[in-house]
Amino acid sequence: MKKNAFTIKVPGSTSNLGPGFDSIGVALNLYLTIYCTESDEWRFVQKEESKQHLPTGKDHLLYQCAKFVADKFGYDLPPYKVVVESEIPIARGLGSSGAITVAGIEMANQILNLQLSLKEKMLIASELEGHPDNVTPSFAGGCVVAYYHNDDLYYMNKKEMEKVDFVAMIPSFELRTKMAREILPEELPYMQGIQGSAIGNVCAAAIFQEDYVLLGELMEKDLFHQNYRKKLIPHYQEVTAYMKQEGAYGTFLSGAGPTMISICERGWAAEQGQKWKEDFPDLEWRILKVEDEGVRVEKN
Repeated sequence: MKKNAFTIKVPGSTSNLGPGFDSIGVALNLYLTIYCTESDEWRFVQKEESKQHLPTGKDHLLYQCAKFVADKFGYDLPPYKVVVESEIPIARGLGSSGAITVAGIEMANQILNLQLSLKEKMLIASELEGHPDNVTPSFAGGCVVAYYHNDDLYYMNKKEMEKVDFVAMIPSFELRTKMAREILPEELPYMQGIQGSAIGNVCAAAIFQEDYVLLGELMEKDLFHQNYRKKLIPHYQEVTAYMKQEGAYGTFLSGAGPTMISICERGWAAEQGQKWKEDFPDLEWRILKVEDEGVRVEKN
């Protein structure tokens, strides 16, 4: 009898875009791909080119996320062999853990034939992650502005951001989200919260109106997290000022960092990229685009 087999491809993501803290995320053309085949036991195999020393059994995060879904709906998970291939750097603020969460949920959805809706899957992912900013664009594609509270999710989805490139500047060191969160204050002054919220509101409007000049200016006015986290990122202020001088609309800390991303007019980075690499050789530079298609499944 032919074994059930399928492939899941999940885009990575950037999040926050400055003031959209824990709310705004954008899917990018970096991918996590998992190849799933029925088996006698659960086994995870990391492809050599993306080796990241991850667990090989039921302690793998993919299994933990899939089991969470199965338990939620009262099912047992039959065993699968899962081959994992990832282009998304780990602990760099490009949605690596969010992509695994999305893949695990979709894996359970396929194995158990749950036929979950997009919103149902995004709700489960937000519950697991605690916030929607990375997982919602990886599910839906494009840019998602979302609010998750009391087990409900409110969101808007923007596609076709074809006028811009997202230029990622990736340091060589990892920065775990836990450490990047610990540096944040537990409370903000009331007026700072009001100002930060107003900046985020206009930032979201600029995205949907495709006013990237305004978006770039507002990204750098964030009051929620970048001022605290930038001390963990060498050259953050230097790179931000440099890219503004080079013609970028603006630069923000991607997720919890340490990756920095500049939003630039489409094609500009391809012309100037070599100069930028020469000026900052310690950074890995990637010219990324918004991925309009979210998680996709192919039956094998």
